[in-house]
Amino acid sequence: MPDILTPAEVAIVISLTHQLRYQVFFLVLYSMGLRLGEGISLQVGDIDSQLMQVHIRDAKGGKDRLVPLPKRTLLALRHYWQTHRHPRYLFPGKDNQPDSLMDRGGIQKAMKRVIAECNIHKSISPHNLRHSYATHLLEQGLDLRSVQSLLGHNSLNTTARYTRLTQITRKNTVEAINLLTESLALKWEYDV
Repeated sequence: MPDILTPAEVAIVISLTHQLRYQVFFLVLYSMGLRLGEGISLQVGDIDSQLMQVHIRDAKGGKDRLVPLPKRTLLALRHYWQTHRHPRYLFPGKDNQPDSLMDRGGIQKAMKRVIAECNIHKSISPHNLRHSYATHLLEQGLDLRSVQSLLGHNSLNTTARYTRLTQITRKNTVEAINLLTESLALKWEYDV
């Protein structure tokens, strides 16, 4: 099972990331539940600020999907885009060439560095931001089918694994079982 960052840890990781490009990129991965490649290949035209959604193109399995765009993420993307004004990509390579994309290795190194600096003792990669997003949405009560759709999973079973990752889920399970058994109208009495 993957390690999950708490919301507080996600905030610290994003806040303490040194370069703006990686800081915004980590916010994008977390706040929209994107895979690394989905984030890297985001294009300016994929952003619909009127409907507050992002078109994720040619994702895993060759599928497209629409994901909600949080207002805070839109503001961060706009601010970051002003620093490079690439005509096509939101996360261009350092040389800002027409078809150059941000380097995967650089993203992974930036994540590794900030995790160490934050003194977080979990095995965390950029993909763990996606896992954390799904887990946190489930903890907030979003239904499994909605999370499945947001993540672009084919199978509900793939999404269901996130229900096992959190203390809140375990606590809610215990509470539900106790409520269920306490509500039984049993016909015997006993001392506890």
